Amino acid sequence: MATTSDIKKGLCIKYSHDIFKVIEFLHVKPGKGPAFVRTKLKSVTSGKVIDNTFSAGHKIEEVRVETHKFQFLYAEGEDYHFMNTADYNQITLQKSVLDAADLMKEGEIVTVLINTEDESPLSVEMPSHVILEITHTEPGVKGNTATNATKPATVETGARINVPLFINEGDKIKIDTEKGAYTERIKE
Repeated sequence: MATTSDIKKGLCIKYSHDIFKVIEFLHVKPGKGPAFVRTKLKSVTSGKVIDNTFSAGHKIEEVRVETHKFQFLYAEGEDYHFMNTADYNQITLQKSVLDAADLMKEGEIVTVLINTEDESPLSVEMPSHVILEITHTEPGVKGNTATNATKPATVETGARINVPLFINEGDKIKIDTEKGAYTERIKE
């Protein structure tokens, strides 16, 4: 059994007859009253995100997980197929379990959290950044780069990202997978 002081991002816990992964947390110690931990939890079975507040010292049931490297093979409707890079076993996961499914291209190496009790995959963690190519965007207006203006662009996976005006079709960009936002243009 763990307590609220053990809560960290990525921790999997049993709560309310389901397994949840901690997405965000904040320890709060108000001037008046007891301390508490405000959390944002994502269900690994349904993908539903809930907000929950635990009082300080509250006991939580931790789920023991192992991490394995998997390669994304292909998507088929809502099913996403992955292959273990160590033993070449394949698994299929639903889109709802994935954090940033629209930023995943074929061949991407991801980390899959596996429940050690029943060997079931719980969630998929993307790398912190991915590099994707712009397939469609409107041309930027020359000279309009002084402001922090952005325009919508479609990347090779079909995801839509807001990018600065100087980005053109064919450019490769680095995307923060956690926020789903443009970070920089990659020069070749």
